[in-house]
Amino acid sequence: MSNAPIHPSETTGTSLKRNAFGIPGILFFVLSAQAPLTSIVGAAALAVALGNGAGAPGAYLIVGAVIVLFAVGFTTITRHLDVRGGFFAVIRAGLGFRTGAGGSLLALLAYNAVQIAMYGLLGASTAGLLARQFGVHTPWWLWIGVSIAAVWFLGSRKIEIGTQVLAVLVGLELLILVAFAVGVLFRTGLSSLDVPASFGPDAILAGAPGVAIMFAIASMFGFESTAIYSTEARNPRRTVPRATYIAVVLIAVFLALVTWMLVSFYGAARVREAAGTALSGDPAVFALDPIAGVLGPWAGTVAEFLLCTSLFAGVLSFHNMITRYFHAMAGRGLFPAVLERTNRHQAPAVASLSQSLLATAVIAPFAVLGLNPVSTLFNWFSGLAVATLIVLYTLTSAAVVAYFRRHRVEPNRWTTLIAPVLASVLMLLVLTQVVGNFGVLTGGSAPTVGVLLGLVPLAFLGGLAAARRAAGERPEVTAPAAESPEPA
Repeated sequence: MSNAPIHPSETTGTSLKRNAFGIPGILFFVLSAQAPLTSIVGAAALAVALGNGAGAPGAYLIVGAVIVLFAVGFTTITRHLDVRGGFFAVIRAGLGFRTGAGGSLLALLAYNAVQIAMYGLLGASTAGLLARQFGVHTPWWLWIGVSIAAVWFLGSRKIEIGTQVLAVLVGLELLILVAFAVGVLFRTGLSSLDVPASFGPDAILAGAPGVAIMFAIASMFGFESTAIYSTEARNPRRTVPRATYIAVVLIAVFLALVTWMLVSFYGAARVREAAGTALSGDPAVFALDPIAGVLGPWAGTVAEFLLCTSLFAGVLSFHNMITRYFHAMAGRGLFPAVLERTNRHQAPAVASLSQSLLATAVIAPFAVLGLNPVSTLFNWFSGLAVATLIVLYTLTSAAVVAYFRRHRVEPNRWTTLIAPVLASVLMLLVLTQVVGNFGVLTGGSAPTVGVLLGLVPLAFLGGLAAARRAAGERPEVTAPAAESPEPA
């Protein structure tokens, strides 16, 4: 089979740059979206205090295993389809154009929500850092505005520039977390590590494991974005599946390891109490204090700076993902054609500007009303993103099964039936936990919870409406997706 990507016809004014990066480049986009330092500093205390305590590291491995099951079917179908439309391409191929359009709106809701959540934490973290370190007091929204402008600039330039920026930022945050983990190992010794306290069945099921699993899922957003970059990747039929598996395994093991080192630092018996104490003040100190305690005060200060750069890397990565969704959906008639236009850098410039304006429009009312960006933007939109993405994963796994029932191009039932079905069932179980604990996840009131969860079906219905309009204006877009009839 040819390794060349399959794409609809494009013009020089709408095509993205080809062969721009390989597996390392894709991994940096994915890891920056997952923002490892943000996950540890922002979510670890919540998973431990509100979830299963010392068993939180085990929750990361459980979620990683579920996502690997999902990735089995997802990566298999990417070998047969033009997947630059991400979830849209897969759901369309399995469940039809209209359902695929609904899925595309769900994906955009999830990615925009998590980016807005990150913007909220970025603004608060940057303003807090400047106040603590330099005595400079600034409004949180100022730094969000600066970040949106910087993201727009990078998003409308050559994709390699964004890759290089992300590589540096992600490398720095990974470096300090690895140094912390190694420091704890040297400090406590291998013999003192308590494996059953964090990875045993009793530990994982202690307390509220569903809450810990929710925060673990929130820490692993973006792995599926490997498919979105297929147009710009070298040898995409090989790089996309490999990058997906590497990303899932790497981030799950890494987050489990670093969280385990936090548990080891505090001790399994008192880590929940320490996390609860941190939640009553600044949750970030649950991770920042151990980093400073193990590596020295300088490391705590550096980690504060890197938290801001980690968040910036995250919002830039999600911006790139969203703009490529805009570009792909415009090419299929679901969005205005202007969003498909690219500039002289072969970047989706109009989509980049549109996404930046959208983020500004959503965040502006929170700034005008003087609301707390962490308890509103970060908490609310993180919860919305988790719920939306789980629905999307479930739809995608169902689409994989449906596609391979019709197209017998893969002989392996594990990759085409068993793994996707298991992933769908497990995702539905996780969804019940998310909905049942949504108030805990978001910290919102009952009306707030209702409004946020109500956006999920509304987005799907919006996709159906867009599909109906597109089918009327451009009937050719509803034709079956491009596919490879022979086995991969």
